[in-house]
Amino acid sequence: MKKNCPNCYSESLIYFQSRDYNRSVSQEVFNHYKCSQCKLIFISPIPGNLADYYPETYHFIPDSDEYLETASIPERYKIELVQRFICSGRLLEIGPSYGTFIYLAKKAGFEVDAIEMDIKCCQFLDTIVGVNVINSSDPVSVLQQRKSYDVIVLWHVIEHLSDPWETLDAIYDGLNPGGIVVLAAPNPDSFQFKIMGRYWPHVDAPRHLILIPMRLLAEKLEAKGMQKELVTTTDKGSIGWNRFGWEFFFTNLSSNSYIKKVLRLIGQLVSLLFSPIEKTECKGSAYTIIFRKKYK
Repeated sequence: MKKNCPNCYSESLIYFQSRDYNRSVSQEVFNHYKCSQCKLIFISPIPGNLADYYPETYHFIPDSDEYLETASIPERYKIELVQRFICSGRLLEIGPSYGTFIYLAKKAGFEVDAIEMDIKCCQFLDTIVGVNVINSSDPVSVLQQRKSYDVIVLWHVIEHLSDPWETLDAIYDGLNPGGIVVLAAPNPDSFQFKIMGRYWPHVDAPRHLILIPMRLLAEKLEAKGMQKELVTTTDKGSIGWNRFGWEFFFTNLSSNSYIKKVLRLIGQLVSLLFSPIEKTECKGSAYTIIFRKKYK
């Protein structure tokens, strides 16, 4: 079975087949292809019922802003990372869920907007977080109608998009000169993926439609004339996803709640064992990249 790569259009062979191991919404089998040229991994065909794989339980919606304050504490590294490059201005988050990061960005003095596809998350963002939110699953069309931004962030969102390249174009056009884009995503060149293959939790079929090599995404942004500020798998956020991968890999082995608790502990121990490897640059299970739009 062969498909054309959605990035470079090269012939791509089937790489593996998977199911929804993380949430077990269905037992449907998904075909993943890997481009022989750019190494992009992608699902084809994209399920027509993709929305069904985002059940109500996908997003946890808090019932108060007090919870949000507590829940945002582990996310502080994100706003601190952004502030290393830009400390104020207009900020857009694409896919904020219920908004721990955008809550911190607002507290830090940024003028914030959000694009979120989940209606309940949008209601929480509007009424509790108090940010301007657009309910949409089409960030491209929204960006084309908005004012420009100084910061645009996507924390583990780009892998969910059916056309990430068009989104990157819209992000570039939507940035002010000197503005930055912050992107975090799973790393298909990771140590974990080599070990776990189709069972790697970050495959997360069919919600993760693509797995983009860090090098490829950086090349895409450099081709637009953007300036590289950060490309890493060893920032605090990326390192945190290493433990997530091992925990979910083991807990996905059983549906029994007691056994899952034991397996989670095993995953944590294995994570500690392989930590020295995964803290090596390019080996971690996720990456973060930041690029700046140059002044003309």
